[in-house]
Amino acid sequence: MMKKTLLFLLLLPALLQAQDVANIGVLFDSLKTHPAFFQDSIRVQQANTGKSMAYSKLYPKLDLFGKYDYSSSAMGMMPLPLDVMASYLHDPSLAQPFSNNIFRVGASISMPIFVASIFPMAHKAKLMAKSAQDMQYINLLKNEAVIVGANSNLQYMQSLDQALQKKKASLSKTKEFVEMMVRDGRAPESALLKINNGLNQIEIIRNSLAMNREEALSMIQSLTGLRLNAPLEMTQNMDVQADAFRALDPLRNKMEADMMSFRAEKKKLLPALMLQGRFSSNYANSYNNKQSVHNDYTYLGVFLKVPIFEKDQYTHIKMSRLDYEYTKTQFDKMSLDMEAQAVKLQNNLTIIGRTIELTKASIKDKEQLLDVAKASFEMDQMPMEDYLKYEDDLVMEKSKLYKAQAEKWQTIMKLSVIYGNNIEEIVK
Repeated sequence: MMKKTLLFLLLLPALLQAQDVANIGVLFDSLKTHPAFFQDSIRVQQANTGKSMAYSKLYPKLDLFGKYDYSSSAMGMMPLPLDVMASYLHDPSLAQPFSNNIFRVGASISMPIFVASIFPMAHKAKLMAKSAQDMQYINLLKNEAVIVGANSNLQYMQSLDQALQKKKASLSKTKEFVEMMVRDGRAPESALLKINNGLNQIEIIRNSLAMNREEALSMIQSLTGLRLNAPLEMTQNMDVQADAFRALDPLRNKMEADMMSFRAEKKKLLPALMLQGRFSSNYANSYNNKQSVHNDYTYLGVFLKVPIFEKDQYTHIKMSRLDYEYTKTQFDKMSLDMEAQAVKLQNNLTIIGRTIELTKASIKDKEQLLDVAKASFEMDQMPMEDYLKYEDDLVMEKSKLYKAQAEKWQTIMKLSVIYGNNIEEIVK
């Protein structure tokens, strides 16, 4: 009992990894719990936070402060009009609002009335947030396309493996016939070696397929955390809708954001109008008679800043312009590349469809030819080499069919990503 429990615990990780997944939708759902998806979500949150930071510059800033001032010569606690100063001069017994040590507490406020650069910077932040959202969507589509492509490869390898097993069964049956012929002296022993070599080649190919299968399974597991037992069935519910190249949306929004940044840097050379205010409650001992003095002081003003010469700002303007031009060039290049790729994939899809139909017809012919060749070989009317060639031709033709079917899925997925189609609606 103890040994059985220990064996179960040792096999538990493998049992948990190899899971029966009902359909490909389960894999799509698992993508949304993958760390890569959460990373994109964090980028979206970061971009939205940047947008909030940009708009927050339109709000007033309110600060509380406490301050201690010391001066070797008595200084004023607040500005005094002339008539008040005259009253202090006529009556020296009054505690005058001058002291070497002054304590101040209060609040200050400032807010923009008109700062031209704030609005394009806020618009830039909004575009960057949109770019992050678009990138999250495109990255999800890319990962879904990878899963569909990997699963189609698994289907291809499974079908090819089944064809190889069928060929193996056929050769094994032929081997029994050849063994009987060798025993009767009607065939040389080399004939049996040729059959054994054919069987060995089948196992070598199957081992290669097994390694490729592990690669596809590992790819799916790395994206979803799920390990399949077998490839999943897939059906195409709808065709790809050839519309705008949505895969360009993240870069398009970034290009527009760079343009807003360029405008913002230029607008920093425009005059800026700011509101500033301050309330201060001041405490001190009068310098003339050391009596305690307390007074409050409030001011509110409008501040106009007119840039005349700011060398570093001209450099910022140039850098932002170059950033925009670089992104625009990158966008133009990617647009041309994507347009050419879309045309190629659409044409390939048509060619692959014709290839599948022709290959299916060819397989039927080759199956019939193989039956004829096998009968001819058994009646000693065909050399073994020619018969084995028909076995190889049939498997090769089936391999072409399964590969073309996988390529069709992969081509559809590439087009879906380019046009930003919802893969979960296309593939079921």
